[in-house]
Amino acid sequence: MLDFYWTFPVIVSLIVGVVKLCHWIYRWKTPTCKGKLPPGTMGFPIIGETFEFMTPYDFHLVISPFLKKKISRYGSKMFSTSLFGAKVIISIDPEVNMEMAKANSQLGATESLRRLFGENSDFFQRKDIHKYVRNLTSRFVGPENLKNRLIQDIDCLTRNYFEIENGAMSTSFDVKEAATQMVVDLIVKKVIGGMESEAVKELGLCWTAFRPNWFNFSYNFPGTTVYRFVMARKRAAKLLKGLIQKKKESKQGLGDFLDILFDEMEKDGAVLDIDRAVNLIFTFFILSQETTPAIVAATVKLVADNPDVMEELKREHEAVVQNRVDKEAGITWEEYKSMTFTHMVIKESLRFTSAQPTVHRIPTEDVQIGVHFDEKKYDDPLKFNPWRWKGQDLHGILSKDYMPFGAGSTLCVGSEFAKFIIAIFLHHLSRFRWSLDPKTRVLRRYMLMFPTGCKVEITKEHEGTK
Repeated sequence: MLDFYWTFPVIVSLIVGVVKLCHWIYRWKTPTCKGKLPPGTMGFPIIGETFEFMTPYDFHLVISPFLKKKISRYGSKMFSTSLFGAKVIISIDPEVNMEMAKANSQLGATESLRRLFGENSDFFQRKDIHKYVRNLTSRFVGPENLKNRLIQDIDCLTRNYFEIENGAMSTSFDVKEAATQMVVDLIVKKVIGGMESEAVKELGLCWTAFRPNWFNFSYNFPGTTVYRFVMARKRAAKLLKGLIQKKKESKQGLGDFLDILFDEMEKDGAVLDIDRAVNLIFTFFILSQETTPAIVAATVKLVADNPDVMEELKREHEAVVQNRVDKEAGITWEEYKSMTFTHMVIKESLRFTSAQPTVHRIPTEDVQIGVHFDEKKYDDPLKFNPWRWKGQDLHGILSKDYMPFGAGSTLCVGSEFAKFIIAIFLHHLSRFRWSLDPKTRVLRRYMLMFPTGCKVEITKEHEGTK
């Protein structure tokens, strides 16, 4: 009898625990809302369907195998699921996505993104703060500053990756690595200003920690990817804060972007403080080095796979050089705007790649992969064909059928910056005879991936450029 009184509570506790667990699993798999949810499944508790969603696939595919399976199963372009520890609705319907972009300007984020960038990131703040930060960033990477302040630096940095000091050609280099280093060098110079070599080295180690899988699913436990990212973010933030404070006090060697930030911090009732400035610079570093360089590399891959496109680019850029009085002069804004076929190539490349493949909204996540491959909107959509844009608006970056830089409040403020870097890179590359390593593959796993690199071999200097 005594044993029964001891064991009965234990049995009851186990039964209650099992019931609660079953109830929790049931609630996880059958979420409720005030309205009607699209069809879908939540997958495993916590993990959801993240791993299947993140499985790499060839970037030429219209949509990922995960999305294709879901659409086939539910017969709908909208479905519910769980990704990165959050319950979400995925839509690849352009009408729905555009309405969401217009109707709700509140930027959402999964918990993994919040852990990565920090809860105080301006990406996750209220609408007015987010808009304010976007306007600040636009003053640095917008068309006016590109035209008046950044063009020569970008052109010079790009040229350096094709020629060494004695004017001879480089033999080979990895396109994504070169483009990443160019962007980092540019940001260090123009955002922060001069930096001591040790500080540059330490900051570089922090950025390296975020590559190549900075967007990942994990919890912040020692040894996990997110834990290493969070530690790197804190180390970079501490370094940047010390650097900014030192420059603020000395007023020496300020970068263009720091000038803008310091002016804002000194205004009455300033929204910006040093911590917010640090977070903004950190986020700018991470996003700029993982988006634009990947699109540059993917564009080179698409051009290499289409010899007719390569030859037309060579003709256009050879003409740009030949029309100069000084053949060694840098690119001008007028030349950049005149590169008609180059802009057609960029527009077609962005249709394939998309700088912003997903847009997060509260309470939904809008996945825009697939919009650019609609057969009703694009003839032979799987073919890389820059000529499809002939006679069309080459500088537009937003319609319900074309959203490579996102839409609404998430429309990338650096869109012109990204296009400019791609154009300048193609200009210098097209002045030479080049080939791409045939093993080069481009995969998408949320962001673009290059499992074997993207190595260009320069075999012969293009005639008439020297």
